[in-house]
Amino acid sequence: MPILTITDLTKNFGDKTILDYIGLEVETGEIVGIFGRNGSGKSTLLKILSGTLKPDTCRLYINKGGIDVKNILPQRLIACLPQLSCLPKGLKVNDIVMMCHDDKALQEKILCDAMIAKISATAAGKLSMGELRYFELMLIAHMPHPFLLLDEPFSMIEPLYREKIREFLHQIKVTKGIIITDHYYNDVFLTSDRNLLLKNGRLIPVTTKEDLAGHGYLPY
Repeated sequence: MPILTITDLTKNFGDKTILDYIGLEVETGEIVGIFGRNGSGKSTLLKILSGTLKPDTCRLYINKGGIDVKNILPQRLIACLPQLSCLPKGLKVNDIVMMCHDDKALQEKILCDAMIAKISATAAGKLSMGELRYFELMLIAHMPHPFLLLDEPFSMIEPLYREKIREFLHQIKVTKGIIITDHYYNDVFLTSDRNLLLKNGRLIPVTTKEDLAGHGYLPY
């Protein structure tokens, strides 16, 4: 069972410390929620862990084997669903599936999903926010990476698709270790196995909405 361990993770932008010697461990079979106000460093953390942003310092291990951060992308260890969509708007859903996945059986599996089948002939730019987010998640979740990072998967989408995404994440966590950041804290609590709050550059364990309120993330 793969275990991702991060220690001594720091990131500064000029004189501002965003991540201050953060430590985090995620294992296959669990979903970890990370809360934090805008500007707290959530997206910065995900970008570093996905290999698209260089940290100032970071020690990263999978099953206690050291991994150079610059090798995250080529070794296909950690996949990330970014906050903003990067799919080609003019291409249809079925064409994007074939472009992203070569395996015929995997293509069929994705396209036969009940929520995907009804939009398979629709261009990505014509999808609703919920349809697009669910489709993006299906694409990335079927990649071989053992760890999955999700930046705002629930935000601004229809309740039906928030429910479908929660159901899907519970299914795939059997083979994935998943980190979620989102301001839709109710959906995160319904999805995650444990939660953390990113505040002042540090990760603080939280278990309830009252904890979030106590740390100033939510009003009392």
